[in-house]
Amino acid sequence: MSAYACNRRKSHPRLRFVLGGVAVSLLASLWLAGRSLAKESTASQATLATGTSAATKEPSKSAKRRPRARDLGIPFEGTPGRYNAITDVPGVEVGHTTLIRGEGRSNGQSASSVVRTGVTAIFPHSKTDPVPCVAAMVSLNGNGELTGSHWVNESGFLETPIVLTNTHSVGVVRDAVVAWGNQKFTGRGFLEEPYSLAVVGETYDGFLNDIAGQHVKPEHVFAALDGAKSGPVAEGSVGGGTGMVTSEFKGGIGTSSRVVAYPGGGGKVQGKWTVGVLVQANYGRRVDLRILGVPVGREIFDRMPLGPKVPGGPATQEGRSKAGGREKDGSIIVVVATDAPLLPQQMARLARRPALGMGRLGAVSYQSSGDLFIAFGVPQPDPDARGLLHFTALPNDQLDPLLQAVVQATEEAIVNALVAADTMTGIDGRTVYGLPHDRLLQVLRKYRVVK
Repeated sequence: MSAYACNRRKSHPRLRFVLGGVAVSLLASLWLAGRSLAKESTASQATLATGTSAATKEPSKSAKRRPRARDLGIPFEGTPGRYNAITDVPGVEVGHTTLIRGEGRSNGQSASSVVRTGVTAIFPHSKTDPVPCVAAMVSLNGNGELTGSHWVNESGFLETPIVLTNTHSVGVVRDAVVAWGNQKFTGRGFLEEPYSLAVVGETYDGFLNDIAGQHVKPEHVFAALDGAKSGPVAEGSVGGGTGMVTSEFKGGIGTSSRVVAYPGGGGKVQGKWTVGVLVQANYGRRVDLRILGVPVGREIFDRMPLGPKVPGGPATQEGRSKAGGREKDGSIIVVVATDAPLLPQQMARLARRPALGMGRLGAVSYQSSGDLFIAFGVPQPDPDARGLLHFTALPNDQLDPLLQAVVQATEEAIVNALVAADTMTGIDGRTVYGLPHDRLLQVLRKYRVVK
């Protein structure tokens, strides 16, 4: 996230939002027939975006599902869980609300009618019980926002869902999470609010989205929270990642997981646990991008973003800076989950490791980038008859496999975001291209990473 002086624009009264694959029209009109975005624009802009929600409807047979990185044959390290997603961690639920409307200033449309944004909600242990869980938050570079994180680190617990959106919508999302919690969990004592310090993260989507219009409303937050569920997680241009840009390709939401087995023996721990990662990726310069050590960004240096330049946004194809890309970096929020028994200070050690996964992909964490990581684990145990809490935890000298799993899953989650995201055209006709799968594979074959 970078700070920009933006003129507030009046929100358009008609808004179409997409929750988990179900299109909901507010106060009227669907898109006009016959309009289209850029020639290579993502199908999800004109049809339904598939999310993980209770109301999820299968996409039409004509809608082509974007493959994930492993589907392309990219050989990542480690063993993923069933869904290769953060929801492989038992109890974790994810929901998206995706808002896509308008085509720019063409045909007399105002900029305020162009919306490319949304909300992603992550529940640590289902949305039915607001039980705290051990947690920690780490800032790699603090040009960003993660509300409620001071109390997470002070207390050692996460007490709310984690909700991701765009920079200018943090306030309304935070208020909506508090209101949702008060509605869902009534009957509590005086001054006992379940979600009073809601955790809300952001990245800046103002290159494609009318961010100053503040189009995210409380009902969109409620929809993402109500619709959260386990199972496969939609990736790419969905939820909070709808308008995000990664390494000057289209980015957004990505996820991955690792199963970690401890064989036991010799006094060592025995058991099997899962680490899951979800990212909202909106960072990076093209020239820095590496995948499995291959300099993909230098090999695919055309297809740069098109359109008028905004401070902090990706460079136009005609006007890239001499540094070879955007002049200011964006941000990334990384959410780490595990069912391994850990203490809060051990969770902090896991929360530092996404930086190494980013580093594998060439990330620098430039001055203007907001790179914030939060990790959560097992629920707080019930007190015993004396009111004491008894925690079980892995020994510190047994953490290495979990630390490795965070690095691996972060790396793959970011690539999944890149691979899943189609080309998108937004405000003022600005276009950000999706990472071309065929050329990516050509480059990886050139360096003998894939066959």
